[in-house]
Amino acid sequence: MTNTLPILEKRALSAPEFHALKAMPLELEWYANIRSEKTRRAYRNDVKELSRFLGITEPEEMRIVTRAHLLAWRTDLEQRNLAAATIRRKLASISSLFDYLCEQNAVLHNPVLGVKRPAANNNEGTTPALGDSQARMLLDAPPANTLKGKRDRAILATLLYHGLRREELCRLQVKDLQQRSGVQHLCIHGKREKIRFLPMHPMAQRLIDEYLAGAEGTQCNRS
Repeated sequence: MTNTLPILEKRALSAPEFHALKAMPLELEWYANIRSEKTRRAYRNDVKELSRFLGITEPEEMRIVTRAHLLAWRTDLEQRNLAAATIRRKLASISSLFDYLCEQNAVLHNPVLGVKRPAANNNEGTTPALGDSQARMLLDAPPANTLKGKRDRAILATLLYHGLRREELCRLQVKDLQQRSGVQHLCIHGKREKIRFLPMHPMAQRLIDEYLAGAEGTQCNRS
């Protein structure tokens, strides 16, 4: 028995590629480990913005950032009249980076933890809410006698009755209509790949069934 690893006939990485990855800065390693493309894009923009503000040109320079630097950045964000939620998200992005650096023993502490964030307004969201009459007018807007109209009614009902995010709605497929304990549910694929199940509203279920029946009939007529 040999103590050496077997030599593969074909390597996935070349030797230069292997050593390049080995030398990857932890800051880039943190970024590459974020699975959601949307989150990765937002975090990248936030780190770039902080780097421009502080004059940072190399990833490793982020490790010498102090609480004073972040307080100055927060003040700059506030003076630009950014929304409180936007400032909180930007600070959360940087905090995530420093949490990773702490885990890897690259820094001793997370300087973002001592930076107070703008208070959240939990009583009222930034998205205007629709009244009952407005929701009904929106739902009745597409024609009920065309396949496209039935599709649009099903989409609007799913949004109105279940409060989905736009991205969650776009990811829905027919297979996400699932029976659970005898009740029809929607399988929702949310942020950070989290899955949750929502009981279907009867009106939304009826409109979805009407659209699917019409779509199936159209396919049969074409065959």
